[in-house]
Amino acid sequence: MTDKPSEDSSISDEAWQKFVQDAERDQRAAPKEPSARARMVTERLRQQDARGEEPPGWRTGPAWQEMNGRAARRRKVWSALGVLLAVGVAVIALKPSAVLPGGWGSEPAGPPASPLAPETSRPSGAPADAAGLPTRQRPFTGSPADRWASGAAAIEVPKAKAVGGVSAERIEAALRRTKEFVVASNLDREVLYGAEPKTALGLVDPLQKDYLADLRSALRHPTVKNDPTWTFTRFDPDEVELVGTEVKVRGRMTVEPGDTAGKALIRADYTFVYPLAKAGGGTEISRAIVRRIVEVDVSDPAKYQGTDGRIWVYAIDGEISNDDCRLGDGIIRPQFQADLMSGPESSGEAFDPYDRSRELNGAEEDCGTVSRT
Repeated sequence: MTDKPSEDSSISDEAWQKFVQDAERDQRAAPKEPSARARMVTERLRQQDARGEEPPGWRTGPAWQEMNGRAARRRKVWSALGVLLAVGVAVIALKPSAVLPGGWGSEPAGPPASPLAPETSRPSGAPADAAGLPTRQRPFTGSPADRWASGAAAIEVPKAKAVGGVSAERIEAALRRTKEFVVASNLDREVLYGAEPKTALGLVDPLQKDYLADLRSALRHPTVKNDPTWTFTRFDPDEVELVGTEVKVRGRMTVEPGDTAGKALIRADYTFVYPLAKAGGGTEISRAIVRRIVEVDVSDPAKYQGTDGRIWVYAIDGEISNDDCRLGDGIIRPQFQADLMSGPESSGEAFDPYDRSRELNGAEEDCGTVSRT
């Protein structure tokens, strides 16, 4: 396009140079077609906004009277294999600096995003995509969690009032202990690195003997059917290290009447985002996303038996996203770009782990696909 015309051309050098400059300017100004991923994200958000309806709720676990019954636990582990591999190829093509020495996002990030207000009800849809690539200094860049609150302070206890025949005072105490359990299970730094979750175990009503026995057995000898990551977030410190001091948290805690008079049910629904790098100073940042739903029974002590100062775990459900699907070893193992080609094949329809507008999928799937981390 910029080759000079032949010597016998009647076009002058000045006219040819003007023609080349005009063509280049027009090419830069031409509109660009959105990428396939941009079209996919736009369509997904449009469909979510259009639906508007809430999916049916879930409920698992025994009634309060079953004093030795174990709380139902389901684990759904998801992998980012297919989609993240495509994203990685696109990053290399469009931004080679992202994979050069120095790690992800060698360009400086913009100013920190403004924080979100606390979540007080079910969101209407998934959060919008965030721009940028994570670094050790800014590990949440490119994630909706960049605007979330951090740590235990993000778990706000609602104002207590009498519910289902249970006094406000008893509800308040149960809410506080439920928060302690969620924090001890998912935010305690030593537990995250594989230590025994003594604080969390100590909060469970000792009358739940079978449940506690299962938890302790899972911690000592994890199996596919009894894996402690169903309840506790745990990583292998020989493989990965937590980047920085923050874990981002988003969710809410609610109270509703129980199945019978004299009972109330606390529902704590939170998503945790953990930034990780490979142990030994790795530069690539990966994020593990864990959503927990913990239900706690609260009862009128005049009608039901229970231990003061403890909680009765009615049910625990959850999803673990961006895990390599080695089930049954009691550890969450986040995926990095180098792992994508050697990991297990993903299956199932892709879903967004940041979408808190949906209920958890009840299917028992070993691996799936997430649309982003």
